Amino acid sequence: MKNKIISIIAALIITLPLAAQVKKGKTTKPVAQPVAKEVIDRSIRPVAGPAPVIKIGDYQSFELPNGLKVFVVENHKIPRLSYSLVLDNDPVFEGEMAGYTGFAGQLLRKGTTTRTKDQIDEQVDMLGASLNTSASGISGNCLTRHNEALLTIMSDVLLNSNFKAEELEKIRTQSLSALEASKTEPGAISQRVNSILVYGNNHPYGENESEESVKKITLDKCTEYYKTYFKPNVAYLAIVGDITLEQAKPLVEKYFGSWQRGDVPKANYPTPKAPAKATVAIVDRPTAVQSTITVSYPVDLKPGSPDDIKVKLTNSILGGGTFRLFNNLREKHGWTYGAYSSLQADKLIGQFNASAEVRNPVTDSSFTEILAEMSRLRTEPVPDDELNMVRNYMMGNFGRSLENPATVANFAISTARYNLPKDYYATYLTRLGALTAADVQLTAQKYIRPDNAYLLVVGKAEEIAPKLKKFAKSGEVLYYDIDGKPYDPNKKLKPAPAGVTVDQVVNNYITAIGGAKNLKKVKDVTIKAGASMQGQTISFDTYMKAPDKMYFQVGSGAMVFAKQVYNAGKGISSSPMSGESKSLEGDELATMKEGALIFPEMYYTTLGYKTELLGIEEQKDQKQYYKVQITKSADTKDVEYYDVVTGLKVRAESKNGTTEYADYKAVDGVLFPFTLKQTMGPQSFNLTVSEVKLNSKLKDDFFEVK
Repeated sequence: MKNKIISIIAALIITLPLAAQVKKGKTTKPVAQPVAKEVIDRSIRPVAGPAPVIKIGDYQSFELPNGLKVFVVENHKIPRLSYSLVLDNDPVFEGEMAGYTGFAGQLLRKGTTTRTKDQIDEQVDMLGASLNTSASGISGNCLTRHNEALLTIMSDVLLNSNFKAEELEKIRTQSLSALEASKTEPGAISQRVNSILVYGNNHPYGENESEESVKKITLDKCTEYYKTYFKPNVAYLAIVGDITLEQAKPLVEKYFGSWQRGDVPKANYPTPKAPAKATVAIVDRPTAVQSTITVSYPVDLKPGSPDDIKVKLTNSILGGGTFRLFNNLREKHGWTYGAYSSLQADKLIGQFNASAEVRNPVTDSSFTEILAEMSRLRTEPVPDDELNMVRNYMMGNFGRSLENPATVANFAISTARYNLPKDYYATYLTRLGALTAADVQLTAQKYIRPDNAYLLVVGKAEEIAPKLKKFAKSGEVLYYDIDGKPYDPNKKLKPAPAGVTVDQVVNNYITAIGGAKNLKKVKDVTIKAGASMQGQTISFDTYMKAPDKMYFQVGSGAMVFAKQVYNAGKGISSSPMSGESKSLEGDELATMKEGALIFPEMYYTTLGYKTELLGIEEQKDQKQYYKVQITKSADTKDVEYYDVVTGLKVRAESKNGTTEYADYKAVDGVLFPFTLKQTMGPQSFNLTVSEVKLNSKLKDDFFEVK
């Protein structure tokens, strides 16, 4: 059933001449003399003008006795106000309950001692306002006339939050669902593993939520975080909009003056270091058709550093926009939709990161070009025209950002948090405009380090790993699982026992689910399943009739969203709601052809598939599985896993997604999985089979392709 469901969902961005006539014997006006034209030498590039002068809006500030620092930015263009409260705490190492600070941030908005979550939601909605909370603060906005009403709710949430066990469980369920979906999302896997490589497991930036840590999170731990770290003496409040300092001060005192100050823990963590030599790591995704690649390393760069603006310009030239990396990998070579880099400052430790998603065959070539561009910045001065272009781009972005009054408030908070010079932002453009090609090259030599980077790939190891060894100074490619745990690929996949063949594995499965004799007696099958998606129950109904008919339908209640029909070499996909339909061809038709087979494993040879037993793999549940590769075409290789003990198929991976099978039950002597977990990209959902019927004598005209 996996191919049927995946395929349908997959199918479910002027001169006017002046003449003077002088006639003899008549008095005329003087003839205008032609103005000499300025001759422009277009071979000489115009000299860049001075940096534009942009006036940054003013802000006013004051501090409450409890230590809360407040910044007010007036903007009376529209009758709205926004509040943003930020906590300046050291990052917390969460350990075995990784994720609990984020849980605490969400719980803040789930109820207080005086309001339930529903009451908060209703009151905020009635005001036409917004209210958001996180582990690092709280924010909200509203119309001016609703100012005090919002502040009443906001201060209640901040000062009187009452964490509830039932709300914690809802957050836990959502988090576990998101984690499950992220297991097959290359971008999420790359981010998770990269954080471990760059920062290490003993640093707060290097730890990740896991199913185990999320399940361990307790209400007491979340409450402890809230009571320990939400203190006014480490908080900054920005107020932007239709208000004056005289109006703001008494309101802040009224609603936040009773907030009690307190000591907040400080933390010291080991400082991550860049690798001594280039290190290559891979997360194997056997069915991947493209690679997610990253070049990264930690950088000792603090906010407000004297190098800060130089770093921004240097990175912008490299990949902060549609510049060198983008032009190289996309425009010149056509290997990706986009390639970018970032070089971020941080109070603890910064990071350099360059990334792209590329086709498997050009994975190594893409790394070569990224590293070459990094090296070129170090060894060659940036041409003046390129320097001016990127600098003007940055100036334009800076100027546009000032259109948002909140930018000024953020500037004020950053100035206070990081002890920046008072004119740091006022002189930003002047300092940017003064930077030279020599400044960029010296900065690149200091911060751009192609020889001391982690090169991480999430992709198909079999195809790309051999070509990556040349980038590793040790000549070794390190392997990590999706959780960032290292492993030896030679030990993870053990050879199958002598004499065990792929045919035996597949035949054992056929025997386990009922035996070839019984399976051949099945002439038609009806399978009804359902899944919950975004609060709605979606039905998946499948009908198959031997030897080559299939009808698949997705809907909800009486509504049919989409359906596919296959009959003896012809297939159609349609959407009854829109009235659109199309004939299936190519890969889609081939998928339907296989899907029409009630038990396709019996026909792998007939279909022309090449099967190979790769070995035995031990997975997280400590069980062992035969790993079988099924080559359907030159560019289509699926992987299936069969339980060594039971013989049952438990997992199937293809380029369209992943399906996990569980809860096998007998129907008329044949086993069917009654629980299936489907994953496609970032989307993941569970299918529960409610009914399986065999040999119900489905009519041929039911499968008519119209």
